[in-house]
Amino acid sequence: MLRNVFHVPAPPPAVLAHLSEPSNYVGLSPLVVAIRDVRRTPDESRFVSVERFRFLGFVKYDNLIEVTLRATGEAVEGEVVSPGGVRLGFRFGLAADGEGTEVEDMLTVQATVKPLLWYAARKAREVQLARASILAGRAATLL
Repeated sequence: MLRNVFHVPAPPPAVLAHLSEPSNYVGLSPLVVAIRDVRRTPDESRFVSVERFRFLGFVKYDNLIEVTLRATGEAVEGEVVSPGGVRLGFRFGLAADGEGTEVEDMLTVQATVKPLLWYAARKAREVQLARASILAGRAATLL
């Protein structure tokens, strides 16, 4: 389980609305460059997220991942299924914190192959830590 708690200077309903919209995930993860094929039901959104990896500085690989996103009154949660048997579960718990929101960002990472698990967990942690400052930096646009 990977966990990071951080503050966003925007009220919980604004943060919840932002995290509930698939298109807002572009750039929220430094790896996500596009969102495609958004399918919505009253309970959830499903979409394809395009993660762009660069290897050796010039080899580009676009990883297409299936994402399921659900919002509740206090959280946004879901699952990610990636090629190669990598699966992630995530939950953004939201709580009022003064005039802003305390976000508890929790991730679980699973993979069938150990080296792939280590790589995916390392990348997931990098993204998780970056997401805190990116989301806090977007706060002015959430109000």
